[in-house]
Amino acid sequence: MGSNPHTPPLPDPVTPAGQEGLAALLARPDRAVIALDFDGTLADIVPDPEQARAHPGAVEALAALAPKVASIAVITGRPAGVAVRYGGFAGVPGLERLIVLGHYGAERWDAVSGTVRAPAPHPGVAAVRAELPGVLDRFDSWHGTWIEEKGQALAVHTRRAADPQAAFEALRGPLGELAARHGLIVEPGRMVLELRPSGMDKGVALTRYVRESDAGSVLYAGDDLGDLAAYAAVDKLRTEGPDGTPGLLVCSGVEVPELAERADLPLAGPGAVVEFLSALAQRL
Repeated sequence: MGSNPHTPPLPDPVTPAGQEGLAALLARPDRAVIALDFDGTLADIVPDPEQARAHPGAVEALAALAPKVASIAVITGRPAGVAVRYGGFAGVPGLERLIVLGHYGAERWDAVSGTVRAPAPHPGVAAVRAELPGVLDRFDSWHGTWIEEKGQALAVHTRRAADPQAAFEALRGPLGELAARHGLIVEPGRMVLELRPSGMDKGVALTRYVRESDAGSVLYAGDDLGDLAAYAAVDKLRTEGPDGTPGLLVCSGVEVPELAERADLPLAGPGAVVEFLSALAQRL
């Protein structure tokens, strides 16, 4: 896209559909929904997920952009309240209408009320929580793995194992069997296997929110396999109805080729995503 001397240039989408999506966003920002993953997109990936925080400048960029668009939603696998704390989103001027959809949309936090709405936990989560340590103990490669408690889900991280990829592959089948016995599914990510209830993913959450917002365009940014469902949702929204809903798919980083190859706009990582959001805010 073009630029002027007073604003930084926006990167050009590499696909015609992405170019159309960005053009629609720029033409009618008041009808644009900006939806963003948290870890790996607004926050850098770190060895200990409990230490993840919003990338420097991310909150400022969102606060500058939010008043100029229809809405901004953070869609994450984390509990909504955790994402709000780690992101530093509460009480920020400019983010009064921010929405955080946690647990793939099962939970919802809004800045207006400052509260989280959430369903009762799936009973299978408690059963898996009790059995999971015993399953891990049966594998030599489990050393260095650890369990992240997510309330309505559990995640097994292998990033700190001696051989993270070997541990990931060794555990994928057994954890899938454990999840299936209790009515859950396994969502693979970057050196993490999440056991959670089925029926909700980022694509479902995004589609519901776009329709609720009556959006004229949608931007979605993510970095991992769990974001593929949101990508598919944007692809479907583009083709629904007489004109479809133009969309722009942004990929943060190139560590997940399945996502990067489908992106309209690949960016280098959270730092580049923040720069893009800041430039977009200045352009509007």
